[in-house]
Amino acid sequence: MPDSRRYTEVDVFGRTPLSGNPVAVVVDGSGLDDVTMQQFASWTNLSETTFLLPPTDPAADYRVRIFTPGGELPFAGHPTLGTAHAWLESGGVPAREGVVVQECGIGLVTLRRDEHGLAFEAPGFVRSGPVDEETLAEASVALGIERSAIVSSQWVDNGPGWFAVELPSVDELLAVEPNLAGFGEHGIGAFAHYLEEDERLIEVRAFIPQIGVVEDPVTGSLNAGLARWLVESGRVSESYLAGQGHALGRDGLVRVTLDEGRIWVGGQTQTLVTGALAL
Repeated sequence: MPDSRRYTEVDVFGRTPLSGNPVAVVVDGSGLDDVTMQQFASWTNLSETTFLLPPTDPAADYRVRIFTPGGELPFAGHPTLGTAHAWLESGGVPAREGVVVQECGIGLVTLRRDEHGLAFEAPGFVRSGPVDEETLAEASVALGIERSAIVSSQWVDNGPGWFAVELPSVDELLAVEPNLAGFGEHGIGAFAHYLEEDERLIEVRAFIPQIGVVEDPVTGSLNAGLARWLVESGRVSESYLAGQGHALGRDGLVRVTLDEGRIWVGGQTQTLVTGALAL
């Protein structure tokens, strides 16, 4: 008989239930091999499925492996928040009060809880700097826009391979219809500033068809990369809110908090499904 394992699905970044990005969390992930993990992630067909494991680093509270339908990621943001939520809800007790330390493919990621929910500290870049013209030309084809519509761009890769492009307006951003044949090996994040008075500073969209996710509803890793780029370039100097998911009928809200030189990316997390998994 297959082992019975605790299983939960957490809605992340949604203002109300069903409005964010769900992540599937297998709370008892020990003993599962890579093939089974990948098969289950493909079966759920969510942006990410995670597996909680005992830490191998003594500084960590738990270890997580993060799978998309198309492969494993070293880091992802909404699964980090959702997995920490599931670990705490299942009885996990952090070694340090008020701080959760996650071990994943890029190393250790620190999380904290405040009045707005859980937040992770934005990791450093694996790759940053300007995007070459050939890649930008490919991006314009993939997004179905003119090259001249790209206002600015930057590599914002903190593990999943992101680069970002800025578009002139939120309306133009929401009108993007991706051309799947135009995508290469990297994920494309697109954003635009709200020009009129709005609680949100920017709107974000994330396209990663190369790993089986045409458009991600709300994306923590991309928002973390965007935040680090905007802050380090001096374009942003205070905390802000980002919206994402509206092109897909979601209502995601990402809270970026600047605190004594550290960048925190957070939002609401809600458990919507609990049960037992036979694997």
